[in-house]
Amino acid sequence: MFDKILIANRGEIACRVIKTARKMGIKTVAVYSDADREARHVALADEAVHIGAAPSRESYLLADRIIAACKQTGAQAVHPGYGFLSENADFAKRVEEEGIVFIGPKHYSIAAMGDKIESKKLALAAGVNCIPGVNEAIDTAEKAVEIARGIGYPVMIKASAGGGGKGLRVAFDDKEAFEGFTSCRNEARNSFGDDRVFIEKFVEEPRHIEIQLMGDSQGNVIYLNERECSIQRRHQKVIEEAPSPFISDATREAMGVQAVALAKAVRYQSAGTVEFVVGKDQSFYFLEMNTRLQVEHPVTESITGLDLVELMIRVAAGEKLPLTQAEVRREGWAIECRINAEDPFRNFLPSTGRLVRFAPPTETMFAAGPTILRPDPTLRMIEAGVRVDTGVQEGGEIPMFYDSMIAKLIVHGRDRTHAIALMREALNGFVIRGVSSNIPFQSALLAHPKFVTGDFNTGFIAQNYSAGFRAQDVPHEDPDFLLALAAFVRRKSRERASGLSGQLPGYGVRADKDYTVIALGEGGQHSYTPVHVDEFVGATGSANVRIGDKSYALSSASRLNDICIHGTVNGTPFTAQMERGSIDNPLALRVQHNGKRIEALVVSPRMAELYRMMPYKAPPDMSRYVLSPMPGMLVEVAVQPGQKVQAGERIAVIEAMKMENVLFAAADGVVSKVLAVKGESLVVDQPIVEFS
Repeated sequence: MFDKILIANRGEIACRVIKTARKMGIKTVAVYSDADREARHVALADEAVHIGAAPSRESYLLADRIIAACKQTGAQAVHPGYGFLSENADFAKRVEEEGIVFIGPKHYSIAAMGDKIESKKLALAAGVNCIPGVNEAIDTAEKAVEIARGIGYPVMIKASAGGGGKGLRVAFDDKEAFEGFTSCRNEARNSFGDDRVFIEKFVEEPRHIEIQLMGDSQGNVIYLNERECSIQRRHQKVIEEAPSPFISDATREAMGVQAVALAKAVRYQSAGTVEFVVGKDQSFYFLEMNTRLQVEHPVTESITGLDLVELMIRVAAGEKLPLTQAEVRREGWAIECRINAEDPFRNFLPSTGRLVRFAPPTETMFAAGPTILRPDPTLRMIEAGVRVDTGVQEGGEIPMFYDSMIAKLIVHGRDRTHAIALMREALNGFVIRGVSSNIPFQSALLAHPKFVTGDFNTGFIAQNYSAGFRAQDVPHEDPDFLLALAAFVRRKSRERASGLSGQLPGYGVRADKDYTVIALGEGGQHSYTPVHVDEFVGATGSANVRIGDKSYALSSASRLNDICIHGTVNGTPFTAQMERGSIDNPLALRVQHNGKRIEALVVSPRMAELYRMMPYKAPPDMSRYVLSPMPGMLVEVAVQPGQKVQAGERIAVIEAMKMENVLFAAADGVVSKVLAVKGESLVVDQPIVEFS
């Protein structure tokens, strides 16, 4: 076994590998860029080596510097994580040639299966069903349009070296094929250093289901069940679960057998994943093979009780797999939500900056499981619980140079219904401030009736949120509960203030029972709700709150300055978030529960009457400007002063978190001024172009 390994990655996956290595008694070496000098993975590792500037092409993609770091620290092996150099066959080969072990498949397997064009040919030769398409690299956008017409729309345009949703577009007509080809090539060149692109038929209403594999150097390969990854937005996975609520045992076995046969054909060892697109009739087609550890590997670990990172390390050290196919277990249900730094209410644009508050829910199952032994069928599996995989910490920075993931939230339940309930409660308790996150969107997805019943495919988000995601799209089974909670906390605060000594006679704070909750709406459209709070008991932190004919018996021992509030309502446990003050109104309470968030003033009935008379101050008119919708780098300005522009015409391109975002004109006009220059770092709502 190795004494020391280097992790050629960053963020949550670097931290994840460190956890298992520490459990196994292996020392770890982190590498970091300028942007990650204070990052969590650097603090967790036993040693850390600086490898370059913030952009990944000047640090994490530089094989020479990573190999030099191995030699400098005496690391005997390299774990590549996912992304960056994890599926780079040349890197794996060079590492091995330097006498360092690559904790992953051999370079020849990566070359065979990591290249999506070559892997498709190999899959066909192995008798695996493949989707119709052209598996040769395409040179020009015009040729891409011609091929797309021949296959028939819709088509999927994919970068050969792509992954994680990067370098992938779906085109439904010639215009989208032309533009998609160009964007794919640019993204692939920037992210992977390989701009080859191919095209295949896009199967409508598909399921995206993948098989987790593990192989050793003795030729043994097993599959560790499947993962359901159909909940995707722009081809990036949002929620993953294991097992799939869709496929049958027979389909699972057939997919697993095919995946194993394909892996054995390329002498595969280590962790890998074969991805399939599955039709409504459970027919399945090979998509690609990921020759690395997947982001969503924790759901497989949860239902099998195996530590996949430990298996990778042991296999790389020459050990035989500790279990056979018959011994692979599948118990309970696991769900993973990717918590990303993006604003779901602004079309999911990236959100960068400092994590002012970061308090994930309490973990009740740990990321790196027990040391692997041959499974004992008489023992129970791990209990239901919550797990958080993250590479950030409070006070840390979410930089613009890398992907938007803040954390992965994983739950393991007795069954799917239990797992969904666990996840909803865990999301309620996940506190993130300083940057926007997609937690409200995740909460809405989990509550959607079709998700609850398992009736979905990869088009689920596009079909159900075609107009984008808005605050009113967040369902809540009882919106009045949020008002009741705001009134309860206000009464609690007044009770505390009334007990302070030194108050002037006749001017002391009184804890009244009657309040009006003013839910603040956009454009001055507020709602006014009378609320009665009585039976308050300070010792137990309880009260009875009445709204109309509804009654809420609330109890919570949480302190007034706690953002996360735990308690019971009518005897049922709940977790919610509460803050005092907002940018627009320092007296408001911000209440958040099950993804729904309100800002409310809790005042006396007389104050509510006066508040109704307050004039509304409209925000300034910014319609003449094209504003940056997110922080990022301005990589192109496509217009100049005096130019006439039509609605829908390209104005500028902003790059953030490895994604290109094109800004278009909302209406016809003439460019008056260009207010930002190429290469400039932009902040949210910074003007780029002004129209006359």
